[in-house]
Amino acid sequence: MGLQATRGGRWLPAFAGMTAVLLGTPAAAVPIAITNATVMDGAGHSVDNATIVVDGGRIRTVGPGPAPVGATVIDGTGRTVTPGLVVGMSDLGLDEVGGVREANDTRAAKSPFSAALDVVPALNGRDSQIAVARAGGVTRAVVAPEAGRDIFAGQGALIALREGLDIVTRGRAFQLVELGEAGAENAGGSRTASFTAFRNALVEAQRLGRGRDAGNKENLYPRADSEALVAVVDGRESLVVHVERASDIVGVLALKADFPRLRLILFGAREGWTVADRIAAAHVPVITSGLDDLPDAFETLASTRSNVGRMVAAGVVVGIGTSGGESTNQPRNVTQFAGNLVAQGRLPGGVGLTRDQALSLITRNPAEIFGMADTGTIAPGKRADLVVWDGDPLELTSAPVAVLIDGVAQPVTSRQTELRDRYRDLTRGPLPPQYRP
Repeated sequence: MGLQATRGGRWLPAFAGMTAVLLGTPAAAVPIAITNATVMDGAGHSVDNATIVVDGGRIRTVGPGPAPVGATVIDGTGRTVTPGLVVGMSDLGLDEVGGVREANDTRAAKSPFSAALDVVPALNGRDSQIAVARAGGVTRAVVAPEAGRDIFAGQGALIALREGLDIVTRGRAFQLVELGEAGAENAGGSRTASFTAFRNALVEAQRLGRGRDAGNKENLYPRADSEALVAVVDGRESLVVHVERASDIVGVLALKADFPRLRLILFGAREGWTVADRIAAAHVPVITSGLDDLPDAFETLASTRSNVGRMVAAGVVVGIGTSGGESTNQPRNVTQFAGNLVAQGRLPGGVGLTRDQALSLITRNPAEIFGMADTGTIAPGKRADLVVWDGDPLELTSAPVAVLIDGVAQPVTSRQTELRDRYRDLTRGPLPPQYRP
């Protein structure tokens, strides 16, 4: 059955009709009701034949019952509705074409600043990758810089993948520091140098925040960098630490003894399963990838696709992000990562996840890890970030047929689909296909 929408009892043809009614409409104008759908709420529950009512950009009700009188009705019969996907780490809006320097703002290798760098001025809402990710069901994302000449990469942001230029929902949302092999190289050639530089930077920021740094000429970090780190040592801004090796993870966790206010988030952690009990005991969440399993560096010799399953079993809160290797520029692939984590449990010796657990890794968990508690699940009062799927959202062949952000329907087209449609019909005309209006 094709997805249909009605308004005031008038049926509209399939999703194109719903787009005409909803796209760009202010969220508070008309209530929206998705009826007869299977709802996977991102919190471990599924409901069949449910109705979701959206009003004012928020979810008002979820459960059995008819649509409110006068609401725009989306018939979700045979469809599955999930929260909008939340990608734990990405370079969306920063990297239009990775191989073209002018189109890539992820890394500032020649800048005299590091921790003070802020991605917000560089974010481009018209980055073609945003449309691709949105068409894959991604509604929110964490955008992170890459480290340049120093261990500190700078401050990342949270974005909503709504159409238009206004995508930033929170700037200076976290600080990213690069340790491990890459951090060792940036700091002078060894882990002893990177951990010393890391601790020293935190001490300098702590001293500045306490007013004990009046013109100290011995500081190694520029004033602007130390000022940016004050919010980190005070616990007002999260600190995302990229580490892979188990010993590096343990070293980072130990920092909380001297800096108890640190709000640590581990990024990568491919050997995290070997120290999962310590991560869980420290109440430190992890953002990682679902498929990295090759020992492609000395710091990842213990890599396994059971990494996430084992950490979750130990009580670690895990979210999925894109962390290099496989399809870094394709956040839409997080559903594939989650699906593979379910399948991992079916392999001899493998430790996987349930479907509900896997969905939470790409919806609720990353949202909560980065302080977006009002999204990531389908519940009354939450933001109406919703995706209607034509099949199982964790299956490779499934795709979104509708994406709502804050209760407003978004286009599910991209440059890829536009090129497909332009060149699908090769009938000769008076002009070449690329010149068609």
